[in-house]
Amino acid sequence: MGQVEWARDLARKVLERPLPRRWEHTQGVGRRAEQLAPILGKDAEILAASAWLHDIGYAPDLIDVGFHPIDGGRYLRDVHGADELLCRLVAHHTCAEIEADERGLLDILQGEFPKERGDLVEALTFCDMTTSPDGVPLTVVDRLAEIRSRYGPDDAVTWSINQAEPHILRAVQSVEAKLALSDVRLGCPA
Repeated sequence: MGQVEWARDLARKVLERPLPRRWEHTQGVGRRAEQLAPILGKDAEILAASAWLHDIGYAPDLIDVGFHPIDGGRYLRDVHGADELLCRLVAHHTCAEIEADERGLLDILQGEFPKERGDLVEALTFCDMTTSPDGVPLTVVDRLAEIRSRYGPDDAVTWSINQAEPHILRAVQSVEAKLALSDVRLGCPA
């Protein structure tokens, strides 16, 4: 079994029953990442695996510190001995360091999972932030609005998304530019 298949099976195992909507989102993010293969080359597999596993830390049985990027990275590292880069991508997806700082967890995040491969973090952010909670492609602007609406104005997630918005927009624009240069079409609404 390859890394992507393993990641998909593991995500299904821990998310499908307890968090069916999160599983729907994860499937959409995983499919989106697999579509980026033409612009990623040799990194396509690690990105797709990280996309399938990016929200695994939400699984109720895996919660440790209560911040899903860290909980997911730890679970993959400590329980499955997963690839170090894979663990770091999960731990740093979608500007996780901003929310980790807000929650007082930045030292833990950076200490356990040093950030690297900004290009892959950017690609994972693109996949996450152009996929609805139901796994449907949508624009980054619509995704940002959906998150704000779901969490409300006073939640730490909303504050973090507001702080991360310029970084998220740059990541999405960068990936969209690479897709345009390679003439890859994902079917995302305009």
